[in-house]
Parts: sequence; C-alpha cells; structure tokens
Amino acid sequence: MVKPQSQEENLNALGVSAVKNPSEWNSIIMALPHAHLLQSWEWGEFKSRYGWSARRLTWGDRRAAQVLIRSAVRDGLKVMYIPKGPLLDWADDDLRAHVLDDLEALARRERAIFIKIDPDIPASSPHPWLLSPPRREARGEGQAEQSLYQRGWRFSPDQIQFRNTVTLDLSRSEDEILAAMKQKTRYNIRLAEKKGVRIRVGSRADLDVLYRMYAETSVRDSFVIRSAGYYHDAWGSFLDAGLAQPFIAEVEGEPVSGLIVFKFARTAWYVYGMSRDAHREKMPNHLLQWEAIRWAKAQGCAIYDFWGAPDEFVESDPMWGVWKFKEGFGGQVVRHIGAWDYAPSPLLYRLYSVVLPRVLEVMRRRGKQQVGQILAD
Repeated sequence: MVKPQSQEENLNALGVSAVKNPSEWNSIIMALPHAHLLQSWEWGEFKSRYGWSARRLTWGDRRAAQVLIRSAVRDGLKVMYIPKGPLLDWADDDLRAHVLDDLEALARRERAIFIKIDPDIPASSPHPWLLSPPRREARGEGQAEQSLYQRGWRFSPDQIQFRNTVTLDLSRSEDEILAAMKQKTRYNIRLAEKKGVRIRVGSRADLDVLYRMYAETSVRDSFVIRSAGYYHDAWGSFLDAGLAQPFIAEVEGEPVSGLIVFKFARTAWYVYGMSRDAHREKMPNHLLQWEAIRWAKAQGCAIYDFWGAPDEFVESDPMWGVWKFKEGFGGQVVRHIGAWDYAPSPLLYRLYSVVLPRVLEVMRRRGKQQVGQILAD
C-alpha cells in the first residue's frame, strides 16, 4: 500500500515554499501587486477556526497565495479556495503560467473537487453597466480570463466575493474628496451634523451593540448572517491586530448605526455596515461613512474600497439601493474578473455543484430563523 504524501511532501514536489511566520507572510504579500486583506495571515487564522486550514505559499519573492482548504465529503475529497489571490503580476505570462501549473498540480495531489481563485484584478471592460453577466464571462475577453479559460478553468457559478466594487482615491485632500461627491451626499453629511448626529470610535466593548444592529439590519434587508460569536471573533481579532476599526453613530447617546473598516497594505475596506430604523431621517450613515473615510486617509491608506456593487447596474438588482448610497461619495466603479474554478474531475465537480446550492439554501433559511429569534428575545 502506497503511503499518502504529506502536505509538506506535496509542496516540496512542486518546488513551492510554505511560510509559517505571520510578520514574514504579511511583509511578503504587502509588497506584491493587488495585495488584499483576505490574503493576510490574520484572515487565514480566522478562517482556520471555522473549518478551514490555511497554507501560505510563495514562489520566490514575486508570487504568493494563501490557500484555504477544507474537507468536502467523505473519502478525503477537499475544496480549495484562494480568496482575492493568488498575488502576482498577472500581465507576466511566465509568472502566471508557473503559478497556475503549480496550483493545478496541487489540486490534483490534494484530491480536491476544485480549486477556486478570485484575484483582485480588473476585468477587461471598465464599464460593468454595459455587460449582462455572465454573457461575456464564458471565455473572457482579457488576457487573464483568456489564459484561465484556455487552461481549463471556468468562470465559477459560485461567486464568493463581489465582482464589482466602488473605490475612492484618498490621495486627494479632504476638500477635493468632498467636492467630487454628489451634491445630495454633501448635503446629507452637513444635515447629520446639524441634527445632532455624533460619530465615535468604537472598541471591543461595542461588539455586542454592533452585532445587535447588524442583526436588525439583516432582518430588515433580508440577508442572512451568522452567530454573534462569529462576528465577535471576526471583528475583535482584526481590531486586536490593528487591522480594523469600528465607528458608531449616536443621537443623544443612543447608537443608531455603525460600520467596521478594515485596513491592509494601504487600502481600507468598508466591509460591515449596520443600522437601526431610529433617526434615519437624520442621515447618520452619510456622516458615519465620511468619518470612516477621513480616518482611513489619516491612517495612510491610498484607497477606500466600499466592498461591493451590483452585478448588473439596473434597479432590479438587489444591491441597487446600496449602490446609489455608495455612488454619492464620488468613487470609481471597478469590475474584477471574478472567481474561476479548476476541477481535476469535471464529473465530480458537476455533481458537487448540484448538491452544494441545495445545502446552502437550507442553511440560509435556518440562519434567518435564528436571527429572528435573537431579535425577539
């Protein structure tokens, strides 16, 4: 009987190095193109507490990938995911081919049903509202998409992260950023100040109130969230690492809305936002967002990422209302190439793709019921 190869043996066979030091890993990826929070050591450690294992791989000093791996079904089969990676110069044909060769080989060696990547690189079309996804994604139009398709990768039906986002250039002065906003947004920021909305910097002591507002938001806007412990861990661990900062809007001392900004490699991300129905007419979210932007700029960030925009820029898209709010701050829409999957066994991949959505739908319904119970208690 042939003894299965260990993880280290699999990596050594590919000529890939594993990094096991947090500061070394973060230092490496901060210097690479498209460095992202979801490739940070802290993100891998956080996900490792919820069923994943994280491996940090490097190919010299010009390429890196944090690979998340978890068991999928019996018989040792796995799924692999590289959130917002791998990190490299995707325009370099040799670098790209080398990394993809090794990732495909790793997926085969690990008996993965698939390996998913979604590098934070722009798609070939800068105007997402002209597209009707996934009309053009089948083969892709850009260099990266074409290369992936020709190698047997496929645009994924399961897009974990947002394809589109809105980014704000923080290299300008505050006056210039304000001047570039829509007039109504500037008006609402001033209105919130006049109506007595006050913004304060949050701390770990505020995680309970933030989660309560987040649960209220999820019920009102019909999206599913996880348990309080999950978010206490997500928000608290990054806060402790100096990579996240909560902000809370109050009216006469009463919390009415909040958000949590993450920062890494000179980019800030507005990942979580929450609000109550109370005092919405005072426009607390506009002032809250402006103070978070000012904070990110003071922290030395060059980009403020609003984390998400509609797949299709039409009013029927579920994110249309969120998009109109973000649009008011004068950012630029960025469309990424999205998530792509490589499946060593196409048949197994198809079977898994049919079963997984059904399981997720059951989990979503159960999660919505649990959040409703939390608010009722």
